[in-house]
Amino acid sequence: MQVLVLNCGSSSLKYAIFETFTQEAILKGLVERIGSNEATLKRAQLEPIKIDAPDHTAAIAAVAALEDFGDVQAVGHRVVHGGEAFIKPVRITDAVMTALEANAHLAPLHNPPNIAGIRAAQLALPGLPNVAVFDTGFHATLPAKAFLYAIPKEFFERDKIRRYGFHGTSHQYVASKAATILEKPLESLKLVSLHLGNGASACAILHGSSVDTSMGFTPLEGLVMGTRSGDLDAGVVLELAKRSGVSATLELLNKNSGMQGLSGSSDLRDVHAKAETGDVWAGHALAVFAYRVQKIIGAYAAAMNGLDAVIFTAGVGENDFKMRARILTNMSFLGLELNADANAQNAIIISGINSRAKALVIPTNEEWAIADATSTLIAG
Repeated sequence: MQVLVLNCGSSSLKYAIFETFTQEAILKGLVERIGSNEATLKRAQLEPIKIDAPDHTAAIAAVAALEDFGDVQAVGHRVVHGGEAFIKPVRITDAVMTALEANAHLAPLHNPPNIAGIRAAQLALPGLPNVAVFDTGFHATLPAKAFLYAIPKEFFERDKIRRYGFHGTSHQYVASKAATILEKPLESLKLVSLHLGNGASACAILHGSSVDTSMGFTPLEGLVMGTRSGDLDAGVVLELAKRSGVSATLELLNKNSGMQGLSGSSDLRDVHAKAETGDVWAGHALAVFAYRVQKIIGAYAAAMNGLDAVIFTAGVGENDFKMRARILTNMSFLGLELNADANAQNAIIISGINSRAKALVIPTNEEWAIADATSTLIAG
């Protein structure tokens, strides 16, 4: 089976085609700046081309006209927020679309473009089954003690305000890969997965299930990220909203905070370069980023009463050996020791040979995981 995977952002469209059991995409591309006159399609080994893409419907139609989707048998969609209604991949029906639209307020920056992408695919590729795979799904196993906020209970009962968690597809994928690398059943392991990119989250994975995660009601909670603040005193949020208004505060915390706010850049490569020239705030930014991750590793080891391995994944986790070294400093109390040479080479196992807990670098492959989930559901 060939599966087309679509990942729609507010002004972007990533697409890839996978064949069943093959983890390398046979075709992939990216449309940027949807909604502007500068919409551009980028494909491997081809020059970027401008396309007419005032919205996602036009973008997907343009891609379908340029690419060979003739053998595609199903379409898998990344949907960021499933709420409590969707905890597993689901075949998309009219009833599912109604429920997704009802949940759109839970992720206003992410779910509306996800929904637009589904409708666009239904128009461009009529008759094909469409499947939604949810970032929140893997975290459906969170216990109440991990997902409840200590606010009046009616906000949960009536409005479903709780911690949901995100990046679930990535955390689930790398946990499965870790079990293979460690040559142990996933059901026997205590893992901390660190998805560190422009968006960043941690997940405590106990015997194959998510039992805690750093992102919450929205992807804003938790670790310091490229442009998101991560954990913040609610009093600070209220003070900012009082000064600038709610909309401006949301913009500030989501798009102008995190590494960007502290150092002037959301790209850790730039932040490292600034720090090496003596830029004080770049140094602060790197230290804060690493410290938040260190704390959460210790907290999750305590939550699981042990630790078998820490997994680094996503852009920073897979490639930034300097940040990994910062994070793994002072972890000997967990029996975790870094192999500096292996770390500098981005090896799969970067912990020392005598390290009781292991440190692993595992490239994530969320697109293939979505394709796999889609083909599995369609095949029954």
